[in-house]
Amino acid sequence: MVRFRVAANANWSCGRPLVLAILLLLGGMPPTWAAAEPAASVIDMIDSGQFEAATATVDRLLTTSTDPAERHALQFQRERMRRILLDFDLSADNVKAQLRRQIPDLTDREFENWVARGFVEHRVIDGRTLYFHRAAGNLFRLSAEARARRANPRPFSASPLESANTHHREVIEAARAARRSGVRPQRVRITQSLTVDADAVPAGEAVKAWLPYPRAIPGQQEDIRLVASQPVAHEIAPDSALQRTVFMQQPAVADEPTKFSITYEVTIYARYQPVDADKVLPATITPELAPYVSERLPHIAFTEQMRLFSQQIVGDEKNPWRIAQKLYAAVDAIPWAGAREYSTISNIGDHALHAGHADCGQQTLLLMTLLRMNGIPARWQSGMMFSPGSYWNLHDWGQLYIVPYGWMPMDVTFGRLDSADPRVAGFYMGGLDGYRIAFNDDYGRALTPAKTGFRSDTVDNQRGEAEWRGGNLYYDQFDYDFTWRFLPMP
Repeated sequence: MVRFRVAANANWSCGRPLVLAILLLLGGMPPTWAAAEPAASVIDMIDSGQFEAATATVDRLLTTSTDPAERHALQFQRERMRRILLDFDLSADNVKAQLRRQIPDLTDREFENWVARGFVEHRVIDGRTLYFHRAAGNLFRLSAEARARRANPRPFSASPLESANTHHREVIEAARAARRSGVRPQRVRITQSLTVDADAVPAGEAVKAWLPYPRAIPGQQEDIRLVASQPVAHEIAPDSALQRTVFMQQPAVADEPTKFSITYEVTIYARYQPVDADKVLPATITPELAPYVSERLPHIAFTEQMRLFSQQIVGDEKNPWRIAQKLYAAVDAIPWAGAREYSTISNIGDHALHAGHADCGQQTLLLMTLLRMNGIPARWQSGMMFSPGSYWNLHDWGQLYIVPYGWMPMDVTFGRLDSADPRVAGFYMGGLDGYRIAFNDDYGRALTPAKTGFRSDTVDNQRGEAEWRGGNLYYDQFDYDFTWRFLPMP
């Protein structure tokens, strides 16, 4: 996932379950199914690009609805359209102009061919064809032909750990020598900030912010200590919070940005778990594991198309580890591209299956769906990845449960590394580098204290959230930063 401030939409609807899921994610009350029906029809209109009809329907329903849950769902659909139009804000001529910086002799026929093949992301909204604001950059990731046409080819920005690295081999050897999965601890001091734009909130009004904060995970991240916060007064969510934050508030000042920051220290471990496939057994699904082999609408749905895809990949294989490896390889084969904003995608797992490209969170939710369908428990992690150098970025990954080894990490976006050593090549199926911090141990969970306005991200929390009395502050109204330095180990 690449850093950016605004992004947008989706193309799938599951009706009543989707409305319920959206309400739960936004902190609303579950609706009656009768109340859910009108909002479901609005979702269908938006997903088919009928924004004018959807807006008119929302306006009409809000004049008569007294159900708080229904009103909440309808108001979010209005906000969802706003977010989509922030992201899909380019014309064909705009995208061509961007592409001609790299391909000066670009022809209309070339461009139309790439659009027809799905390489240039766009939507038809109320009869207008609008293009994703990252469509030009994504084209070069998706099309080898387009890459070959660049006047000044240069490598894409990526973590040095996305390629085979001495760090991977060192982690493997350390885990083997220590006979445990968590190894090579590093003490890190991290500062994360969220800065609301000047005058985004009227002077004197209280601005509230939730900054991501790690929870203790034995053998992965331990000994967490908050060093400082700006402002000084703060509220740390309990360690049990699966999307943990530090909450702060302060008044806005005229003509000045409102900045929040936290500095903390944490010991981060790399992880590696070798697996002998012949020793692997099917998991006994206990009550503790049951949620991790279940659907969780809207983003983990066992649709018929998902089942068909799973059957095509898995075939007659029965060994859970070998099934997981097959599914991992299939999802790893999906090209990476910058993504729309998660809060507007109706079913992220399904989107990753059909879009022809996906980012880290989309790949992870697709893999989680496929694993769960095959009786292999899978769950979410996300946070920030950094490096021994200057690279850092938002990132999502996951975990799977394999008997007799227990919970193990998986990063399908880093995927199979290019190495002749099979252990290094398969590092991220059971291993995790020591240059990332997890803020979230599940997706779409409530913050502490709960937000009043809509979430900017109803799935993840890596950039942070902000609001004031007038409502949510979206990504076009604030920026964020992340810095780190390594400390001597105690």
